[in-house]
Amino acid sequence: MPQPAVVFGGPSPEHDVSVLTGLQAARALGRPLAVYWAKTGDFCEVDPALEAGDFLEGPPRKAAPVRLVAGEGFVGRKRPLDISAIVNCCHGGPGEDGTLQAALDLAGLRYTGPTVAGAAIGMDKLAFGNVVSAAGLPSLPRAVGVPSFAGPYIVKPRWGGSSIGIEVAEDAETVDALLRSSAHLRGGAVVEPYLPDAVDLNVAVRTWPALELSAIEKPLRSTGSGILGFADKYLVGGSEGMASAPRELPADIPAALEKQVREAAGVVAELSGARGVARIDFLLDGERLYVNEINTVPGSLARYLWPGLSFEQLLRDLLDEAEQRPTHHYTTAGADGTALRSAGTIAGKLG
Repeated sequence: MPQPAVVFGGPSPEHDVSVLTGLQAARALGRPLAVYWAKTGDFCEVDPALEAGDFLEGPPRKAAPVRLVAGEGFVGRKRPLDISAIVNCCHGGPGEDGTLQAALDLAGLRYTGPTVAGAAIGMDKLAFGNVVSAAGLPSLPRAVGVPSFAGPYIVKPRWGGSSIGIEVAEDAETVDALLRSSAHLRGGAVVEPYLPDAVDLNVAVRTWPALELSAIEKPLRSTGSGILGFADKYLVGGSEGMASAPRELPADIPAALEKQVREAAGVVAELSGARGVARIDFLLDGERLYVNEINTVPGSLARYLWPGLSFEQLLRDLLDEAEQRPTHHYTTAGADGTALRSAGTIAGKLG
C-alpha cells in the first residue's frame, strides 16, 4: 500500500537544517518512508526514527541506496518504493530551486511545496524582486554586481537562503572585494541598500485546504548582528531549527501595518504561485514596509507560525494537497503530426 515519504538533506549549505526539518516531519507523521539526500548527491532510504547525530558523517549505518528514476520514482535494489506523496524538506540549493521538483515531476511522484516555476522564482532573489516591483509592491532596489546607488550595502547570494553568505559592505570597493572572495557570492549575487535600523516581519501562507495566512512574527536578533543571520534563525534557540528561535508572536504592530503586511503577502502568494507552506519576509524601516523574500520551503516548514494547528495536521494537509492538486499537467495537444508530414527530408532542410 502506498505510504507518504519525507525527503531531506541535499547538496546545499542548508543540508544540516534540512535534516532537522526532515526528522521532525518524520516523527510527526509516525513512520513514513524516509529518503536522505546526501551531500554527495546520493539518495538512500533510512530509518525515520534516527537522530540528527546519526547524519554527522553522511548516510547513517544500514542506509539502503535508492535511485530517482524517470517514470518510476525512487527505486531500491529490488523494486520502486511505494510512495503516495512526498513531503519535501530540502532547504536551499537543488532541493528548493526547482531542480528536485523537476526530477520528481519526471519520476511521476507527487510532492509538497512549490512547483518548478514557483521554486525557481522564489530562489532567484533578482527575479523575485523584479516580479514584486512590477506588481507595484514596495521593494528595495537590487543590483547585480557593484551598484550605482549609494551605500552602505547588503550583499546576498542570488540563489540561496537562510542568510548564509550574506555580508554588509560600507562602500562599492568592499562589495567588489566580497564578490571576488566569497565562495557563496562568486556564483551570483545581488546588492541592495542596507537599512541598519530596519526590523524583520514574517508571515506564513498555506494554500490547502484554502489560502490562509498565519499570525505575523517579529524575529528577534540575539547575536548582536546587524542582520537576521543564520545563527539567529537556527543556532540560538536550540536543536529545533527556526521553531525554537526567539521571536515576538504575534508581532506587536499597529493594526494598519498588520493590514498592509497581510494584503501584500496575499499578492506575493499569488504572484509566486505559492503552494504548500511558504514564509514571506518583510523589512520595516521606520514606517516604510518592503517586501524582502519568499521562502518556499521554510525551516521547520514554518510550523511555529501556526500555534493552533498541530504539526501532524499541517503535514497531512500538505500531503493531501500534493495528491489532490498535482504540480503539473503536460499536454501534447497540437502535436498531431502535421509538421512531420509536411517536413520533407531532413537532408533538404539542412540545405
